[in-house]
Amino acid sequence: MKLLVTGGAGFIGSNFIRHMISTYPGYKIINLDMLTYAGNLENLTDIENTPNYSFIKGDICDRQLIDDIEFDAIINFAAESHVDRSIIDSYPFLRTNVTGTQNLLEAARKRGCRILHVSTDEVYGSTEEGLFTEESHLRPNSPYAASKASSDLLARAYYETYMLDVIVTRCSNNYGPYQFPEKLVPLVVVNALGDRPVPVYGDGRNIRDWIYVLDHCRALDIVFHRAKPGDVYNIGSREEWQNIDIIKTLLAVIAEKTGADKVAMTEKMTFVKDRPGHDRRYALDPSRIETELGWKPVTGFREGLSGTVDWYLSNRQLWGRIISGEYMEYYKLQYGARPPR
Repeated sequence: MKLLVTGGAGFIGSNFIRHMISTYPGYKIINLDMLTYAGNLENLTDIENTPNYSFIKGDICDRQLIDDIEFDAIINFAAESHVDRSIIDSYPFLRTNVTGTQNLLEAARKRGCRILHVSTDEVYGSTEEGLFTEESHLRPNSPYAASKASSDLLARAYYETYMLDVIVTRCSNNYGPYQFPEKLVPLVVVNALGDRPVPVYGDGRNIRDWIYVLDHCRALDIVFHRAKPGDVYNIGSREEWQNIDIIKTLLAVIAEKTGADKVAMTEKMTFVKDRPGHDRRYALDPSRIETELGWKPVTGFREGLSGTVDWYLSNRQLWGRIISGEYMEYYKLQYGARPPR
């Protein structure tokens, strides 16, 4: 099988490619990535010379490029994915997440091949109680979430109109190795190790369900091979945590692993003005994938956090290069505009 993985140089995509190469040595993996700020080929240096892996730098909005690539199926990770950046400028999110996805759906329709569209729990919006199922209404509250909900609806339309072999997955918050440091877990780790303040939005009591990235990759593998056309699956680990508790836990783990003072480490937390439209709680019901496909996560949250901190401790040079230049300009823009409350 020739499998086109879009956005494969990003956090989840690179972990997925590594998983697929080790699990299916007979597959040819084609990584298509535009290498925007969050795409980094250093995420894949350990497999870049593997015979069944190849890389193409390109944009999923480039229809001619997609038409020229030979493939048998698509896994679509390519997306602008950070809520804060979508609040600053939503245009790149609409372009990539909506127009780019439509382009891939059309390419899959022409070939009559399967496409797995990787989406997010944020399309459901926020809830104070209960869990989101695959039948829950889509009520996105940020430009990012709206762009992903739009792409999900395009996928549904292509299935209903053309009977396209398309599957959609909606996953909870991922964490683990190679994550870009604008997201919560690596932001805490990188700032703590760099002796910088750790920003906490609002009161820090926003709730998210967390999943280790390799558990997500295993779920995608199973869905890709076993789901039926038109299926939608929620992927979550039933690990609901308040942001403030995750931050405190991470800082305690970092202090323990580095020999730093725990009290001083905790004092790095700096409460800042909340971001606009900040959803209070996401919570997925993963019962369908558990009962129909037999998938369950295997990595406990505390175990995963500890392993993630170990990875960042062992890869200071890699993420040290990332947090220079453009990233720091964004960081100053984002958190400089949100003074301590």
